[in-house]
Amino acid sequence: MTEQPEPFRDPELPFARRVDDLVGRLTLDERIAMLHQFAPAVDRLGLGAFRTGQEALHGVAWMGPATVFPQAVGLGATWNDDLVRRVGEAVGNEVRAKRAKDDRVGLNVWAPTVNLLRHPLWGRGEEGYAEDAALTSAIAVAYTRGLRGDHPQYWRTAPVLKHWLAHNNETDRDTSSSSVRPRVLHEYDLRAFRGAVQAGAVAGVMPAYNLVNGRPNHVSPLLAQQLRSWTDRPLVVCSDAGAPSNLVDSEHYFDTHEEATAAALKAGVDTFTDHGQDSTVMTGRIRRALEQGLLDEHDIDTAVRRLLELRCSLGEFDPGLDPYANIAAFDTAEHRALAQEAAEQAVVLLKNDGLLPLDPGAGGTVAVVGLLADSCKLDWYSGTLIHRSTPLDGLRARFGADRVTFAEGADLVRLKCADGWLRIPETEHGDDAGRGAEGALDPALLAGRTDLPPLTCGDTPSELALVDWGDGVITLRDPAGRYLSVADDGYVRASADEPGGWIVQETFRWEEAEEHAGGHRLLHIGTGRYVSVAADGVKVAGPDEEISRSAAADAATVFEIEVTARGEDAVARASAAADTVIVVVGNDAHINGRETEDRTTLDLPAHQERLWRAAHTANPRTVLAVTSAYPYALAEAQAALPALLWTAHGGQAAGTALARILSGDVSPAGRLPQTWYTSDAELPGLLDYDIIGSRQTYLYYEGTPLYPFGHGLSYAAFTYSALTAEIDGDLLRVSLTVSNTGEVAADEVAQLYVRAVSPSVVRPLRQLVGHRRLHLAPGAGRRVDFEIPVTELGHWDVAHGRWTVEPGPYEVGAGASSSDIRLTAAVTVDGERPGPRPVLRRGLEAADYDEQRATEIVDRTRTDGDAVTATGPGNELLFQRCDFADGIRTVTASAAGEGSVEITVDGRTAVIGVPATEGRYDYRTCCAPLTASGVQDVRVTLRGTVRLAALSFAGDGR
Repeated sequence: MTEQPEPFRDPELPFARRVDDLVGRLTLDERIAMLHQFAPAVDRLGLGAFRTGQEALHGVAWMGPATVFPQAVGLGATWNDDLVRRVGEAVGNEVRAKRAKDDRVGLNVWAPTVNLLRHPLWGRGEEGYAEDAALTSAIAVAYTRGLRGDHPQYWRTAPVLKHWLAHNNETDRDTSSSSVRPRVLHEYDLRAFRGAVQAGAVAGVMPAYNLVNGRPNHVSPLLAQQLRSWTDRPLVVCSDAGAPSNLVDSEHYFDTHEEATAAALKAGVDTFTDHGQDSTVMTGRIRRALEQGLLDEHDIDTAVRRLLELRCSLGEFDPGLDPYANIAAFDTAEHRALAQEAAEQAVVLLKNDGLLPLDPGAGGTVAVVGLLADSCKLDWYSGTLIHRSTPLDGLRARFGADRVTFAEGADLVRLKCADGWLRIPETEHGDDAGRGAEGALDPALLAGRTDLPPLTCGDTPSELALVDWGDGVITLRDPAGRYLSVADDGYVRASADEPGGWIVQETFRWEEAEEHAGGHRLLHIGTGRYVSVAADGVKVAGPDEEISRSAAADAATVFEIEVTARGEDAVARASAAADTVIVVVGNDAHINGRETEDRTTLDLPAHQERLWRAAHTANPRTVLAVTSAYPYALAEAQAALPALLWTAHGGQAAGTALARILSGDVSPAGRLPQTWYTSDAELPGLLDYDIIGSRQTYLYYEGTPLYPFGHGLSYAAFTYSALTAEIDGDLLRVSLTVSNTGEVAADEVAQLYVRAVSPSVVRPLRQLVGHRRLHLAPGAGRRVDFEIPVTELGHWDVAHGRWTVEPGPYEVGAGASSSDIRLTAAVTVDGERPGPRPVLRRGLEAADYDEQRATEIVDRTRTDGDAVTATGPGNELLFQRCDFADGIRTVTASAAGEGSVEITVDGRTAVIGVPATEGRYDYRTCCAPLTASGVQDVRVTLRGTVRLAALSFAGDGR
């Protein structure tokens, strides 16, 4: 007789049945152990160890060499769903290939990031796709489908979306709260996540560090109320690193870690990423929460089931049936070609007065200048480059090395102190600085090598290349190109290939020494300590617990800076001697805005401003190529220069792609995934998440941007014609013809926008509902069809608590950007317009306002609900078109805190005093007389520390 397999290993059974069997075989301790990121093996059942989390934002990250694709924001700039899906497939295949050789590589990938690029100063803008929810959703669906694969049962990898929810600031990211009104929640933030989940391509989400409406995302009721309502699949919620402890340690939301852990598990968090590989801390908290009655075994088993089903879908229990088990596609010719294709499609031509494209056969020389001209910058979520192409590399290869000159533009300096000149000891650096075993990035090594001698001072000076990255942040390099870095032993060495690491050790800041004319102290930013010259070398010292900052500054070495060459002078010479100049500017993604660090300005750093100005003064045929993770304010460059381009950091093929665009081998067709503003003055506050109230993003911004959302030029010309639009049942059907009237084959991105013509509430000026990237030969045209669910024309109706599509006229616009609409058509949605707010039946939820000023939404309780509190004087909540029917006599407020609530209707004001309550969740009902009838607007002002949850109204006999 053939022995039957254990049911959990029987591939004929549904995953849910197999998981039930397996849960029944596991002990309580084994189940608890599975709730940590690093789950141990269960040898008695033949289960291997498992860990959640493998970074794969634009290639396999943190695990050594891999194909490096353009940054996520660059993938968003392609506006090409099919391309991004193919990139996802390639990344998923490389995850599988690396997993086959190294079981540290996980198949549960933490990607993509779908947080919307609401604010251009967000430090992690490089990780998102777009400021628009529809475009973000489309790109996320494509990428996750590629990562997931198309097998109906088994998954190539299991993608987890980051970061749930409304996360757009690094400043105080674990303690700040995003105030998100219901309309913004439903119309904007949730929509970025929903599409990929509903497409069945997502295994779960990761909550963000921040709070939303006063409640940490890791205990958000929206995980159950929204996320898990979108699919029947058991989604896994993975905590962000350290966030479970933050609930107590930094957020002080709970008094004990047991309470916090239990609350997170009950809210829907399934696996805890905390305390690294030491699972005992979190499992101990879970065990104690169970013993204290804060949890029961059902809570634990619910999470375990989700995790085990994820492992089933990855083929762990069916290695012989897993179609992805033997994938070996790694750094293939196809992947290299795809990386180049993606980099080419991501380039956005911002302006062109006819200078581009350059003709490689026309002769003449090209000067490639700028701080990023010979750089191929990576970011925190990149893999290690196998191949590398800088703009200089690409242009030399395309135009000929003898026709391309180079000037970086760094300042050259020498530093002098009382002991002499700063000196770099001569040594063989080797090729492995900053690399760990098997080529993997090692954060400890990236902090600096200790096998090299530290800097010294002596009679012979070393010339250093100094770059000012803005905000006073500088880097220094030795003549061999190595960055000065500080290792764990505190000594300064020329030891790093590039700035990097979780805490960058290669950045410094000058501080003027007032007591020493012309002298400066050098502050090492990573340690917060000053550079000092000692007998055994140059190192950093103080401040620490025993030395005050002022005392440390007094003890620091004072340097005199001798500038031996100005970068702009070298750029001017190279530019004057060339026929055409390409100035490459931008950011280093480890320095100017990144995870943990927001930007402070849209301005290009002054050092780089000097370089493009020097180049243009010397040679009017100057092209500005911006290589960056986010927008800049370039109004003066836009006015002065004949051509500008932008691309995100383009991965391993960045230079080749740029050269092919500049030479006309490829016509540019990237489109901006976010608005580029003219100055900081146009920006709302970084923590202002109310895009409707503050008129943020292209949806609501009423000014004139530098470059609009969707903008991008071409070497060809395109016409739009024969637009038709009709409402057909539940669909808006739109067709149009796009034709290439230019002389070169090129891509065009047809963009479809809709706006409500006469809305009853504030609606977007126009909203993207469809896009299509087309390749057209000269003279060719193509008919493009769109089918858009009519529900996409709707909004969240706060008056009735539901999604609604208002009847009435809508304008459909087709064009080349949100500001370049070529054709419009009108459609009419039939139906009955929603009536006024039924306040006698529903009352007024405080957060359901139509407009607000100087308020924020806070948590009504720790588990659910919203309230509103004032953030300053002049605060007001406006509720429009409230139906009081035949009349009311009283108004009642549900409120906590202390102060008063003033309600004004039809010129009459009721003041409700709120006596001090014991805590912020101790709500009382207090009332006051108020007469009103008919349909009226209601205005509410909050005084003191009041947290208003709701208002209710009563008439005679109620």
